[in-house]
Amino acid sequence: MRLRWTSAVLAASLVLTACGGSGKDDIADQSAGYQAGDGTMTVLAVDDRTEAPELAGPLLGGGELSTADYAGKIMVLNVWGSWCPPCRSEAPDLVAAAEELGDRAQFIGINTRDLDAAPAEAFVRAFEVPYPNLFDPDGELLLGFGQLPPKAIPSTVIIDGEGRVAARVLGEVDKATLVGLVSDIEGGE
Repeated sequence: MRLRWTSAVLAASLVLTACGGSGKDDIADQSAGYQAGDGTMTVLAVDDRTEAPELAGPLLGGGELSTADYAGKIMVLNVWGSWCPPCRSEAPDLVAAAEELGDRAQFIGINTRDLDAAPAEAFVRAFEVPYPNLFDPDGELLLGFGQLPPKAIPSTVIIDGEGRVAARVLGEVDKATLVGLVSDIEGGE
C-alpha cells in the first residue's frame, strides 16, 4: 500500500513539473480545455481561402502589435504556452525557420493561457525567440479564426500576402515544414 501511495505522489509531482505549474490550481487554470495536436496539416487552395482576422494586443515585454502592420506580407502565427511540452520542443525549429526565412515571412507568437506574463517572458528568453509575441492569456485573439481555427496548443497558422488563411498545423511543427509551407504560399499554391 505504501509503495502505491509513493508512486502516486511521484507521478503527480512529475505531472506538475512537466506542466510548469506549482500546484493543482495552476494546471487547472492554464490547461483547462487543452487539446494537444497530432501534427495534422491543412493547406487551402487559393480560391478556398478566407480573410484572416486582424489580431491586436499587448506584446510580451511591453508595447502593442497589430497584424494590420504586416499587411501584404506572409505571416506565420504560432500559438503556444510556456507550460506546454510540445511548445518547448518546437521552439528551436520556429526560431530556425524565422531566421532562415528572414524578410520572406513575419513570425508572430501568440502566447495563450499563461495567466502571468513572467513564465512566457522566461520562455522567450530561454529559446531566444527573435520575433514579437502577443500576450493573450484568455485566448480571445484566437476566437476570430473561423475557417481554420488554431484549436490545439501548439498550433501554427500561415496567412498569405493577401491577408487570407492559407494553412494550419495542429500540434508541433518543424523547420522544414514551415519553410516548405511559406515557399508554397509564395509560389501561389
